[in-house]
Amino acid sequence: MSEHNLFKVHPRMPKKVRLGDITMRDGFQHEEHWIPTDAKIYYLQELAFAGVKRMEVTNLGNPRIMPQFKDAEEVLKGVRDGYFVKRLNKKGIDPDDIEWTAVTIREPGVDKAVQLREQGIGPDRLLMMVSTDEQHHFANSGTTLPEYWKEAERCIRKAHDAGMKMCGTVSTIWGSPISGPTRFEDAVEFTKRWLSIGADDIEHADHDGSAPPDQVYRYYAMILDAIPNTDLHIGHFHATRGWGLANVLAALQAGIDIFEGTLGGTGGQPANFLDRSPVPGTGSYYYKDPNVVGLVAFEDMCVMLDEMGIEPDGIDIDRLLELGDMMERTVGRRLRSEAILNGRIPKEPREDFKRPMLPVKKEKFGEKPDQLIPDGWPETAVVPEAVLKKK
Repeated sequence: MSEHNLFKVHPRMPKKVRLGDITMRDGFQHEEHWIPTDAKIYYLQELAFAGVKRMEVTNLGNPRIMPQFKDAEEVLKGVRDGYFVKRLNKKGIDPDDIEWTAVTIREPGVDKAVQLREQGIGPDRLLMMVSTDEQHHFANSGTTLPEYWKEAERCIRKAHDAGMKMCGTVSTIWGSPISGPTRFEDAVEFTKRWLSIGADDIEHADHDGSAPPDQVYRYYAMILDAIPNTDLHIGHFHATRGWGLANVLAALQAGIDIFEGTLGGTGGQPANFLDRSPVPGTGSYYYKDPNVVGLVAFEDMCVMLDEMGIEPDGIDIDRLLELGDMMERTVGRRLRSEAILNGRIPKEPREDFKRPMLPVKKEKFGEKPDQLIPDGWPETAVVPEAVLKKK
């Protein structure tokens, strides 16, 4: 790479990242039609074949609120199924290397996860969430923040006793769609609070795409100054305003090396309809156009990282692009990923695109095949001093 590459400009920039796919949960929660259970299990298996080791499987919350996850137990059973495991082994993948996560916003979901764990089909990791804006937190969880913190502490103990990790999410870091501006200092304090009660890692989430890149850099620099262990921090960005990949870059520059995304950039707020039937979903601040919201597209993120010379943790990008293309047919519409349409940047000459008359014309003018400047011109261009000076 060039001596002026980003690793030198930004010494914190990692050379390798860990990526998690959360399509089956965060991606599908926004879909207004039922995604078949078999399709969910299929994509989880294929993502594993593509080298993805961190995946959100489902949501163990109340299926009345989000009926897209009424098959949560079946999906969890599917990824623990003997045939599924056998196929992983056949591909040389150790099933124990894959971390399956289920979202459990409230204690009943955690209790359900513990029960499933006892049956041998439970997740490896759970996720609970607080917002620094209590109004936003109440809209999502129905509790006050002090009430929730006590519940979260109980749930972390239950999860650990059952052999499961707990991820604590911090939301409304860069502002709240309900209450407006928020303070980074509160999000840093909430991060410390999660870790103080036993959370295993922290998802720092921009759930409504309100984070501009400079403020992403500032926040993550504050986080890593306060808590330098990068194993603890996950970047979670929505692309509602089109800043998703710019925010990934800003977080990379700050030193973050774990990120999440969804195939096709699916996702957003929990849907208010499922198969034309109204469901509770998110409620009044739900976005109407499914292509206005969504997370960073997993495929685009992988292609960008690869082009930057940052290793995306052993992920087979070509296979991932195939899955993204298939996902458009599963969801039934054009998704957000640009890489699905345009693929990877070519690394070899495209002979079929070359113009056959170019060598003929160069020979006619007496030019050498690799000659790029006219004969007699200096080997290195000299820019006039007057041009170099700023007026």
